[in-house]
Amino acid sequence: MKLVALVVIAGCSAPATMSELKVAEERADAGDVDGAVTAYHIAQKKCHDLKPARRAKAACGEALLGEGEALERGNRTDAAIETYLALPSRVTDDAITASTGVYRAGNLLMHAGKTVEAWTALWRVVTEWPDEPIAADALRALLTDGRRRDARALAEQIAKLLTSLGDTEVGDNLVWSLADLNEHELANPAAARALYDRIPIDYPNSGLRDDARWFGAKLSRQLGDPKGAALRLRGLLATREVAIGPGSYFSIWLDDGQLELGKILRDDLGDLPGAAAAFRQLPKDYPASILVDDSLYELEVTLAKMHDVKGTCEALARLVKDWRDSKYIADAKKLGEETHCP
Repeated sequence: MKLVALVVIAGCSAPATMSELKVAEERADAGDVDGAVTAYHIAQKKCHDLKPARRAKAACGEALLGEGEALERGNRTDAAIETYLALPSRVTDDAITASTGVYRAGNLLMHAGKTVEAWTALWRVVTEWPDEPIAADALRALLTDGRRRDARALAEQIAKLLTSLGDTEVGDNLVWSLADLNEHELANPAAARALYDRIPIDYPNSGLRDDARWFGAKLSRQLGDPKGAALRLRGLLATREVAIGPGSYFSIWLDDGQLELGKILRDDLGDLPGAAAAFRQLPKDYPASILVDDSLYELEVTLAKMHDVKGTCEALARLVKDWRDSKYIADAKKLGEETHCP
């Protein structure tokens, strides 16, 4: 969790919303589409007079997008699409508003069954505004629709764009989408793994970095490369140390990765002591994880293989005590009986 400091600065309070924008929103909520559009038109003319410039830019963007939203909510889809597509020509210094408008138009066109027009709009967002966050959303929409149409053609198009857009903010999303298609539709796990591996290296600050390590590890195991899987999981788990600090976060895959590492060490690599250590680490590092009972059971199984009777019985005792409703209780007790636990 980020530590947030509350700082009060005299004279820097948040600017009030333009009265025209408030009126427009109220009319839109009341179902008065024409009244809302009229109010937004007035706001679009007056917003430029606001000071400072950033406030004017924000208000104008809200007024322009608001017009399209009012039409969209009023089921005037064609008019909303036209309004959204016109935004790039109406704003020359606001990439957020322009790209958001074209993205929304693309989605509306997609839902209307106008696939060619929808794809044209969505690809435009990706290629013209690759450094805007909305570009990733547009690419995701294209991936969702395109993978069921012609996955190979879509993959080829994404691969071409990587040459020119690889260094932009949407670059990691392009690599991820290409990996996703290779893993699933194109059935090329080796290519998919190579693409996943690129993300932590080429885009170390990407929000997809930890996901890429997790899926790369899973593919490594499928490909018969348990050492490669373990290496990727250790890379994932190493991010926990980095995440201990203000402004950082824990990946959702960390506890999964810890459990998977133990299974690979035990079942694939025959490293029983290493596996036991991995299973013991999960409750320590992630005490609130729903996988704690999994780790205790796997620890019991591992210690039984090591002929460590005391350790096996201790793992069983903790599982029964702290996780009475665990799905592993019956199997754990059976193993305990075989090990002659008291």
